[in-house]
Amino acid sequence: MAMKIPRLLQAALVLIGVYVGFIVVFDVLLQAIIPSSLLAMYMFFVTAGVFMVFTYDEEGTRELVAPIKALVEDPSKRLIRNIVFVIVPLAAGAATYFQMQPSFEAPVELRTIHPAPPTTAKIYGKQVNLLKLENPFRELEKEDPDQFRELVDEGAAVYIRNCQFCHGDKLDGNGPYAAGLNPTPLNFQDVGTIAQLQESYLFWRISTGGPGLPKEAAPWISSMPVWQDFLTEDEIWKVILYLYDYTGHEPRSWEHE
Repeated sequence: MAMKIPRLLQAALVLIGVYVGFIVVFDVLLQAIIPSSLLAMYMFFVTAGVFMVFTYDEEGTRELVAPIKALVEDPSKRLIRNIVFVIVPLAAGAATYFQMQPSFEAPVELRTIHPAPPTTAKIYGKQVNLLKLENPFRELEKEDPDQFRELVDEGAAVYIRNCQFCHGDKLDGNGPYAAGLNPTPLNFQDVGTIAQLQESYLFWRISTGGPGLPKEAAPWISSMPVWQDFLTEDEIWKVILYLYDYTGHEPRSWEHE
């Protein structure tokens, strides 16, 4: 006579099979990464469906909960019960720890790294047209290189005092505080960051920080402080000069779009 698989084990095997199936379909067949939030949503509905099927009648419900009831009530299973009661909380704690631990890898969740800026924004108590806003010191790069270099050095000093803790002394997003942020700060050395942006965009993002991001597509993920509360306009413009100078990138301009 064939051994009957316990009903609870059947349900567990079905859930494991479906989970593995999702991974195989996305990773192997579709060659894509399934977002963790989407996978969690799928598994929630699958789990609900599986337990609805396995508890369709009273007999099925009794068979499903029988191993759990025996584990909790049967005196002869005291050792196994104590082991399970230790392992389950430890496993839950480990899963929570690894889920919350910051990662230096590119996020698998789909999010906008460079949100579209508003046409106008209130910065330093005044309404600013970002389409026309320019760095007041940029023209000195050609007109007075010596003074321009002094401004870049001043921007470097402001950056080191305020920004390098997160963005790193090499502007690579690997500062001493970076590991505590999720997501980690952007790597300005990457050609996909400030090299693709206008200086007015950087001024807007630095000045208004995370709270200044547009409400569309919220909630945003940003730990950027509102630097207009701590730095002057000139200091922010000088920091922007330093960012482009150090990385060797040229800021994009509206004329070239």
